[in-house]
Amino acid sequence: MRPEKIAVRSENWPELPLAAWKETYATLHMWTQIVGKVRLALSPPINHWWHATFYVSARGLTTSPIPYGPGIFEVEFDLVGHQVSIRVSDGQTKSIALYPRSVADFYREFLRTLASLGIEVKIWPMPVEVPEPIRFDQDEQHAAYDAEYANRFWRILTQTDSILKEFRGRFQGKCSPVHFFWGSFDLAVTRFSGRPAPERPGADRMTREAYSQECSSAGFWPGGGGVDGAAFYAYTVPEPEGYSTQLVRPAAASYHPGLREYLLMYDEMRRSASPREALLEFLESTYQAGATTGRWDQARPGSAHAG
Repeated sequence: MRPEKIAVRSENWPELPLAAWKETYATLHMWTQIVGKVRLALSPPINHWWHATFYVSARGLTTSPIPYGPGIFEVEFDLVGHQVSIRVSDGQTKSIALYPRSVADFYREFLRTLASLGIEVKIWPMPVEVPEPIRFDQDEQHAAYDAEYANRFWRILTQTDSILKEFRGRFQGKCSPVHFFWGSFDLAVTRFSGRPAPERPGADRMTREAYSQECSSAGFWPGGGGVDGAAFYAYTVPEPEGYSTQLVRPAAASYHPGLREYLLMYDEMRRSASPREALLEFLESTYQAGATTGRWDQARPGSAHAG
């Protein structure tokens, strides 16, 4: 029998103008926080809050398996079929449709559906990492869902996920998975120097643990908060002296003093001759900027670059 040929598609980075989907973005952000808080509540703790994250899947974003009683269950935002799918290891499956509906309506149906599957969980009903948060059960303000833009967002995540994994594979030291943070709504990967970091003044519990070690982080974010569009970002914590003035590539990348991060705007990347190479160049040069100014010991096995 001859093996089937797998078609390899060329790069296709869709447009994602912030103004066109900002209401859908805000609503989807709150929906993911509701599901994310369930994962957080039921999953055993892992350092740097890695037990709370989502992962890019073949159809959207998944929690990955969540332990419950003698079994497991998984929740997936299907951004192809536009539904939330809940699959339980005992064979039960249920889904919730994604359409223009309020956060409060989604919150009630999601928890009710979990209960119908025998999954009882309590979560703190307040959003995190957003200005002027509204309790999930009271949020009638966010109620938009444009299926086309939600799907475009996922398509960007699928390609970015593959490139971040390639970048991750070049590093031999401690490194996070490539994962999606529903609090900040970004896809990220983080490398560590192997040294502890000084505690941030006034840091809350989450930030204190997240940045307890020196790290270099990079990822993709849809924009907002003064950044008018989707962007790839990179930062080093603690920020070494001279980091902000390093020459990074490609030429379109620059340091944002307010965020204290390097940014490569998504539209600049997608219009380049090779978006993939442009992104890898950004990831590598910003990492080197932090590792060099931060005097990371790149020859030590715990933090070595694979070359």
